[in-house]
Amino acid sequence: MDDQTHPPDEELREAPPAELPENPHPADTAEHIEGLDLNEQIKFIKQLPVRDAAQSMAEMDLHDQQDILTRLNLGLAARIVAEMAPDDAADVLDGIEEDRRRTLLRSLQADDREEITHLLAYDPDTAGGVMNTDVVILHKNLTVDQAIPQMRKEVHDEDKEIPYYAYLVDDAGRLDGVLSMRDLLIAKPGTKRLSEMISDQNLISVRVDEDREEVAHLIARYNFLALPVVDDDTKFLGVVTVDDVIDIIHEEASEDMQAMVGAGADETTDSPWSYSVKKRLPWLITNVATSAVSAVVVHMFEGSVSQMAILAVLMPVVANQAGNTGQQALAVMIRQLATERFDRKKSWLAVIRELRIGLVNGAFISCLVMLAVFMLTSNIALAGVMGLALYFDMLMGSLAGSSIPLILKELGRDPAQASSIFLTTITDSLGFFSLLGLAGLVLLH
Repeated sequence: MDDQTHPPDEELREAPPAELPENPHPADTAEHIEGLDLNEQIKFIKQLPVRDAAQSMAEMDLHDQQDILTRLNLGLAARIVAEMAPDDAADVLDGIEEDRRRTLLRSLQADDREEITHLLAYDPDTAGGVMNTDVVILHKNLTVDQAIPQMRKEVHDEDKEIPYYAYLVDDAGRLDGVLSMRDLLIAKPGTKRLSEMISDQNLISVRVDEDREEVAHLIARYNFLALPVVDDDTKFLGVVTVDDVIDIIHEEASEDMQAMVGAGADETTDSPWSYSVKKRLPWLITNVATSAVSAVVVHMFEGSVSQMAILAVLMPVVANQAGNTGQQALAVMIRQLATERFDRKKSWLAVIRELRIGLVNGAFISCLVMLAVFMLTSNIALAGVMGLALYFDMLMGSLAGSSIPLILKELGRDPAQASSIFLTTITDSLGFFSLLGLAGLVLLH
């Protein structure tokens, strides 16, 4: 590449700061860089050899990577991108400003540019969006003696990063099988063809447009280190590796946790405040509207509350206890939907399971609270009303917490999206209605 465009590494290198040990792992370097402000991050990256900078940046949060690439001079930024694995480079380029992305891509060598542009064409939430193309590909008709030297040359010359398996293809590039490096290296020398070594193999692959969560489930289910990705004609395109799956699971768990309360799924503490406002405000408005339901219920029984002030003290106990019960069921159900393939029958059986748990826990807690209310007030009727209202609301909390994610899933929405807001509305309104309604029937007539 033109040296005028990309200045020599030596001009940019200095010894890393003393805070890091000698020869640190890229993940440790990344953690150190993330603890600096942006200007210091830029300065530190410039001190590293380009290869070390690329490896360290690949371990950083995507937002930090994009900020750094946007601020670095074009030459160094392009060299760092070229040193990254193609899938990592595509991820970071996908989120930066379009003009900057085009300029960086034009600065890359043709083969790097073509590979990264190819990956950028895929939806980032699909197998194609997370796959890696740095893999060893062998023709299925090669012999063991032919394959091993070719594999060694390919790994050495092209700097393959994930030589767990060799992927066997035919003349048209269609995936024919997967051969572990171990099996290849311990195979007897001779003329045995690779296709013979996989003759009874049950080949498992994913389509390029498969959702990345489903890919993660398959890798976890079969304990693979990597899973091949193919197109509709079974042409081999790349692989999704286990380290990608760890990132996917972590990201999805974070997204679900934030989506449950109406925050942006991809929001971080580094996100612009205006972006966070845009993501959160609609759900806060929704929460105001749903909270009005609880307010209307209380207003309906305003007379009961004014006649018996202790009801106002007991109302939050019912709502909070039922809300916590529902949150427990909600968390378990969302975890199931996030970590397992969706099975409608199994999921609705899980709702019945949560109802059984609610029956037992509700009975125990209701008796405990009923005893406490009686000891404080010496009013057996009030204690009974409190116990019944709490028991009913805890059952409703279990039902709502376990079924809301499934209902959202059936409607084609994210099961976690603001589910906590809907749950709170149900437990609060039903809790207030049951307590104040029973009190009006039993205590005030």
